[in-house]
Amino acid sequence: MRRRGFAAAVAVAVVGMSAVGCGNRYEPPEAKNGEPAVMAEAGPAYSGPADVPERLEADGTTITVGDPGATVTVHLYEDPRCPVCEEFESAGGAPQLRAATVRRTAKTEYTLASFLDDRLGGKGSEKAVNALRAALEAGRFAEYHDMLFANQPEESVDGFTDAYLLRLAGRIHGLRGPAFDSAVRTMKYRSFVTASQKAYERAGGTEDPQGPGTPTAEINDVRIPAENNGVLFDPDVFALLLSKFGAGPVE
Repeated sequence: MRRRGFAAAVAVAVVGMSAVGCGNRYEPPEAKNGEPAVMAEAGPAYSGPADVPERLEADGTTITVGDPGATVTVHLYEDPRCPVCEEFESAGGAPQLRAATVRRTAKTEYTLASFLDDRLGGKGSEKAVNALRAALEAGRFAEYHDMLFANQPEESVDGFTDAYLLRLAGRIHGLRGPAFDSAVRTMKYRSFVTASQKAYERAGGTEDPQGPGTPTAEINDVRIPAENNGVLFDPDVFALLLSKFGAGPVE
């Protein structure tokens, strides 16, 4: 589909969708009674998406999951601590995107931000992004990405500790090992974390120099407008977008 037709389809699909997301105007709610919420225990072993290609792109920050020949490319900007990203991943359009990726009709590009550490305090986002980069090195990024969002700590808790990240990694077959464990504990990919955050900030342009907010999505290089990104949280509408842009049937 040509860019003009694609943009028009996005405009139609997002009419009436309100803005949601973690970003420059994000204000976390105060913890009840002054105490942070208790982090929930991780659930049972999680089976991630089917085995699909995953790689680090030449820019050094973009992580791509899916068939290189897929006709639809969805670029996502996410912060691992963002609860709105978790909503998108668990109950929004992400399951439809994963299905299209398994069908090899879509691929997903990720730019991983870590700005919520400054906003909320702690180092959880940075640690999670570092661990995700280590999981890519082990060929388990897609599964581990889904695992982290499926077991995201409460936003007021700096819950992505080394121990928690390793415990979740233990639920991914073939991920734990000396190389991965050391990378998590030593922040081996700290330079990647910093570069990814800067890439996220650049994506905001002059209007949003701190970044476009998370989650933000671009489909075939057309960004879904921030004021209408509620489309990300309607599985049926998001599936319709993917279908219109060549990613297969609506499911």
